[in-house]
Amino acid sequence: MEKLTRFFWFCSGAHQATLKKYPIEHNKYVGIGATIFFTALFASLSGGYAMYFVFSGSSFAVGFAILFGMIWGLAIFNMDRYIVGSINKQGTTNQQILQASPRILLAIMIGVVISRPLELKIFDKEIRGKLKTSYLNGQRRKVDTLQKAYGDKYAQEIGKNGEMKKERDSLTKDINRSRYQLNQEVFGDKSNQTSGIQGYGTYAKQKQGVLQEKQERLKIVQDNLDKMDGYLNQRKEYDGLNDVKLFSGSQLDSLANVAGFADRNWALGQLMFRDNGTRDIDTYLAQSFIAYLFILFECLPVLVKLMSPRGSYDIALARIEEADVHFADKDRDKSVTVTDNVYDHDVSTEVDKRKRIITWQAGKDLGDASV
Repeated sequence: MEKLTRFFWFCSGAHQATLKKYPIEHNKYVGIGATIFFTALFASLSGGYAMYFVFSGSSFAVGFAILFGMIWGLAIFNMDRYIVGSINKQGTTNQQILQASPRILLAIMIGVVISRPLELKIFDKEIRGKLKTSYLNGQRRKVDTLQKAYGDKYAQEIGKNGEMKKERDSLTKDINRSRYQLNQEVFGDKSNQTSGIQGYGTYAKQKQGVLQEKQERLKIVQDNLDKMDGYLNQRKEYDGLNDVKLFSGSQLDSLANVAGFADRNWALGQLMFRDNGTRDIDTYLAQSFIAYLFILFECLPVLVKLMSPRGSYDIALARIEEADVHFADKDRDKSVTVTDNVYDHDVSTEVDKRKRIITWQAGKDLGDASV
């Protein structure tokens, strides 16, 4: 238990040697340290999950996710520890709030960053559904665009093909009707189109000739239609229209499984809106609640430090800081005094040396002049 307490003290950024002297402050800094630790833990999970989707499909995805998660968690831990540890309880409440405001803004940004990947995991099922709809609609637009371009490019051939199909259908109906009338003529059925004379006579031969002409025409039309269909199918193949089809259910599942972080993040944002463009309040509140929860969790150590009254540990820490500042000032004064004395000694030594040189030079010059 003592080791765990000391660990959370370390997480809080407290000066442990001083904190140990004031038991009443122990629980407060255990709570602050635990909050920082679990914030870093959530950040590690969040960063690892995000990196897993960045390298999704790679055999190294899990390794990269674990490595990045650890690095990201340690970075957030170090930053939170510095933020909380750098807030002192000196000055008025307004001064403390002003001092902590940049750190609170930074904590809000960190909370937003670490909450987003976890939101992606929480709304994973809904995101997959939104991605499937998006991919299917995108494929439909692609098919419609290709079909429109194909129709505009070969409008004349398509129109001619349609006319031949209409003629083929009309000839087929006429042939069936003429064949029925021929049978009536041969079997002697009396109607407004037949003579009522049984046998293969003059009228039957005439109807047989008309039927044969229509069949020959149908053969010509069908041959031309087959050629045109072959040509149009060849053009479809060349323009890639035959290769583009709507995704099946299994294909949509596969695409949703390998979707990247950007696509999933976009889909998460789209969940807040219905198909008609209006805001989905329930989903919006759910996502906002999760984001606000992590922002509050990230800001909690700073807020606890600000809300807590100035305790014995804070007073002692302030005295230690004052003593350290005083020691630094005295150490500076000592260094300045030593430097001055050394400089004065060097100056005196240099003056004496130059005096001896000048005296020696003057004596030499006098000796030379007497000679």
